[in-house]
Amino acid sequence: MKEIARKNIKEIVPYEPGKPIKEVERELGIKGIVKMASNENPLGPSPKALKAIRECLKDLNRYPDGGSFYLKERLAKEFGLEKKNFILGNGSNEIIELAIRTFMNEGDEVITAEPSFLIYKISVRIEGGKPVLVPLKDFAYDLPRMREAVTERTKLVFIANPNNPTGTSVGKDELEKFLNGLPEGIIVILDEAYNEFVECKDFPNSLDYLNRGNVIILRTFSKAHGLPGLRIGFGIASTELIDLMNRTRQPFNVNSLAQAAALASLDDKAHVERIKKLVREGKEYLYKEFDSLGLFYQKSDTNFILVDIKGDGRKVFEKMLREGVIIRDMNAYGLKNFIRVTIGTRKENKKFISALKKVLIK
Repeated sequence: MKEIARKNIKEIVPYEPGKPIKEVERELGIKGIVKMASNENPLGPSPKALKAIRECLKDLNRYPDGGSFYLKERLAKEFGLEKKNFILGNGSNEIIELAIRTFMNEGDEVITAEPSFLIYKISVRIEGGKPVLVPLKDFAYDLPRMREAVTERTKLVFIANPNNPTGTSVGKDELEKFLNGLPEGIIVILDEAYNEFVECKDFPNSLDYLNRGNVIILRTFSKAHGLPGLRIGFGIASTELIDLMNRTRQPFNVNSLAQAAALASLDDKAHVERIKKLVREGKEYLYKEFDSLGLFYQKSDTNFILVDIKGDGRKVFEKMLREGVIIRDMNAYGLKNFIRVTIGTRKENKKFISALKKVLIK
C-alpha cells in the first residue's frame, strides 16, 4: 500500500491519556471507582464557575468572543500587565502547539528534559522539528546540561516548572544562570501548569523574566481551578511574541463556557486555597504511608507524587484497576518501576493506600 502519511507522523507514539472512570467501570463491571491518574482537582470547579456556566448556556447559539476580551482584561489586572501580554488556548496544550508552529522551522532543534511532559516532543515531531532530550538529574531538570545542548539550530527550550511526571522544581538561581547570555532568538517556554501547588522557597517569579529575552509563561485552569473538561489555559509573553502566535491561532479557539468559567474562577480565591490545603494534607498522609511501606517517592511541588513500587508499574496499574483505583503507570516516560498518583480527597487517598498494600502483597 502506498504511503499516505508524512514520514514524521508515522514515527510518533501517540499520547496515552489516563483511563476514564466510565470506561473502567464498563470494562471491569466495578462501581465506585476513584480516578487518581490525571492530576485533576478532586473538589471540582468553583461554585462561582458553575454558576457562570449556567448563565452562559442560553447564548450557545452564538460564537464565543474570539479575542477573549473580558478574560484577558481580568488576567491583565491579576498580573499587573496589559491585555496584549496574554494569549488564550484550548488548554495550555494548544499554546505549546502554537509556539512550536509559530517559531520553529522544519529541522530546528527544541531542547527539553527526559522524562518530561510528553506533548513537547510529540508536538515538535509533528511539525518536523528535532527534539533534543536531556536526561533529568536526580529527577529534576539539569539546566547546565541543557545549556550545553544549545546549538545554532536551537529555536525553543521547554522547561516544565514544576516537572511532570516527577514533581520537581527549578530554583531561581538555576534558571537565572540558564537564561543569562542565552543566544538571541532562542525562545524559552516556562510551563507552570502546577504553579499554585509550589512550596519550594526559591521558586522563581517567572514574570521577572518577561523583558529578559524571549520568554513565554504557560498557565492553566485545568489543575488548581478544576476546569480540565473545558480546556482553557493561557500564555504570558511580550506583546511581540503574543502578536506572532495570534497569527497561527484558530479563530474562536476558546469556547464561551470556558471563558465564563475561568473568569468567575479567578474571583474565587477561597476555592483555590481549599484545594491547595487538601493537596498539602494529602501529601503529608501519602508520604507517611509510603515511608511505612519502604517505598521511594519523589517529594513533589505539584498535586501528584511519583513512586517507585519496586516492580512492574504496568502490572501494578492493572491490579489497582481491579481494586477500583485508577493510577498512572510510567512506562511511557521510561520509568518502568514507577507509578504516578494524583492526590485526592482523604477518602480517595485512603482507598488508594489500602488497594496498594493489597496489590503489593500479592
